[in-house]
Amino acid sequence: MNIVRVWAIGTNVFREVFRERVLYVAALFGVALVGAVLLLNEVSGGAEGKISLDVGLAGISLLGLTVAAFMGAGLINKEIEKKTALVLIAKPMSRAEFIVGKHLGLTSILGVLVVLMNLMLFGVMLWRGIPFSAGALTLSGLYLILELSLLTAVALLFGVFTSSLVATILTFAVYFMGHFSQNLVTLSQTIKTESVKNIVKGIYLFFPDLSRLDLKNQAVYGLLPDSGTMALNAGYGVIYIVLLLAIASLIFSRREF
Repeated sequence: MNIVRVWAIGTNVFREVFRERVLYVAALFGVALVGAVLLLNEVSGGAEGKISLDVGLAGISLLGLTVAAFMGAGLINKEIEKKTALVLIAKPMSRAEFIVGKHLGLTSILGVLVVLMNLMLFGVMLWRGIPFSAGALTLSGLYLILELSLLTAVALLFGVFTSSLVATILTFAVYFMGHFSQNLVTLSQTIKTESVKNIVKGIYLFFPDLSRLDLKNQAVYGLLPDSGTMALNAGYGVIYIVLLLAIASLIFSRREF
């Protein structure tokens, strides 16, 4: 795999998405956050701090998910419809480089978005005098970028063999199932029928366990897992991303268009 060609594709995606004014999402988040904090100050009954952080972190996560799902699902189909994929692949570029470059570019945009929204959250918390752990929130943001990178890989995988709309819907489904996967483990322990238990365990193994990368609740209280657990979870996310991109590349290499 040629890093220069991957970098060129990623840079092109970054510029293209940037021109589509996706960074206006950060401005929308800032306005909504200020409004939500002011409203919570009136109705929270003294619990403004924790609720504001919860709302802010949830907003960053959901907006990031929306961008990853909608943009990631359409990246490949958009190139095919415009016939630009044919031109790029006709050059000395493998389809794997094409997929990885697309993933790198969109992940970079998501990273910029998360950083900007986190800085806005910090600013609003300082403005309102709400105590928070900058270190915990920063690490939570980094793991959110990793989670969104994984979801981008999911969107790209679905996008190589389905329509953009279906790929978007499936990406959202993976997100919700991925955050529900820990509950599946608990549920499987209460099931007595062996066949049903195996099905539940199979679903758990099939969907990525996104709760490993979700540090929002701990970050609100300034608490994080130990470094060993965090490193293990980060490695889990990276391995899943590599696996998804490999499968997407394999499917894309067999696609005729």
